Amino acid sequence: MPRTSGYKNRGLNNPNSYRNRNKSSVTSNKGAETINPNSSTVQNTTSTTTFSDSGFRGDKRIYKGYDYLRYPIKSDGRGNTGDRLLIRCVEYITPSKDKESRMGVSINDIAEIKNGKQTGKVNKQVKFKNFGMTADARTRQQQNTKYFVELPIPQDLNDSQSVTWGEDTLNMFELAGLAIGKSVIDKPAETAAQSLDLFTSGVKIPNLDNDSQQAFKAAISGRAINALGSNVTPRSVISRSTGQVLNSNLELLFQGVNLRTFPFSVTFSPRNPDEGERVKAIIRSLKQSMSAKAGTFNGASASGIMIKAPDVFILEYRSGGRRHPFLNNFKTCALTSVNVNYTNAGTYATYNDSTPVNIRMDMVFKELNPIYAEDYDTESGRSGVGY
Repeated sequence: MPRTSGYKNRGLNNPNSYRNRNKSSVTSNKGAETINPNSSTVQNTTSTTTFSDSGFRGDKRIYKGYDYLRYPIKSDGRGNTGDRLLIRCVEYITPSKDKESRMGVSINDIAEIKNGKQTGKVNKQVKFKNFGMTADARTRQQQNTKYFVELPIPQDLNDSQSVTWGEDTLNMFELAGLAIGKSVIDKPAETAAQSLDLFTSGVKIPNLDNDSQQAFKAAISGRAINALGSNVTPRSVISRSTGQVLNSNLELLFQGVNLRTFPFSVTFSPRNPDEGERVKAIIRSLKQSMSAKAGTFNGASASGIMIKAPDVFILEYRSGGRRHPFLNNFKTCALTSVNVNYTNAGTYATYNDSTPVNIRMDMVFKELNPIYAEDYDTESGRSGVGY
């Protein structure tokens, strides 16, 4: 199939045509908008990004300004492109970078005081430092922004929040074991065997006849038989002896929180060479930022004894240039997956410059920290539906 072309004003005499551009000057951020950190003005540029030498064998590329990668490129004077998804790429901040925000535990000696006087007794007190300083809090507090990506708001939007509950049981033998364990801790001189002997010989179980009492004792004794290679359980002994089973006190108990995942799908259909470069820069930037960092480049491949965490992302739905008044908010996310389909049109078709005519990019973001009830009382949590 011959290549197709839908770009406007293309031709040999068109200075904006790819075939008339200097291919050696094409970079990953060509045609991007840059933001001056000291100004809120967005400027368009087609120049290459300036990089600084970090001292490594290869170049560690550091952006001098913020790249603002917007798709589609605004074409009308008002710049109205509808509701948007804003993706901000920031450096992942580890606890070791800031001692003040580092989590820790310390054990201090506290003098006991009664009636305003020290008793001479010293108690141990456990103190937690910055226990709530999460990765999301560290990143937002010390943002090192690398670039922005602004995309049309995806068509399939959803947020799913879940927690984990699980079934749990506790029968009388397990409850007795807890009591025995507490007795051993409170009175170390008494052994678990002595406590078990007291339970089997001196404790009467209410509402059971003497035969049932003996069955319970036999069930406990069955543990000793298991040491000889048998497989006897208290449940089976009691069921055989009395035709009953232990009340397991089945209950659904809270077990923990889960992290939210957000899948997004974006379709690119470049309308001109500048948008083709913009799409290329967006795909390249996201794929590079989600990759781990080896630290050094020997001229052929990345290498290093340790690898560093990839960059992370702060997401925001926007409407009219502001935070969306209805949709959910996000905590800091990691980009866990990027899948790019360069033949989204159903067949391989490109423009004259080899840019695919239709591209689909699937991304999966996962939040670094779970959502708690108190998050809905924060400034971000009070807007729209919260988190």
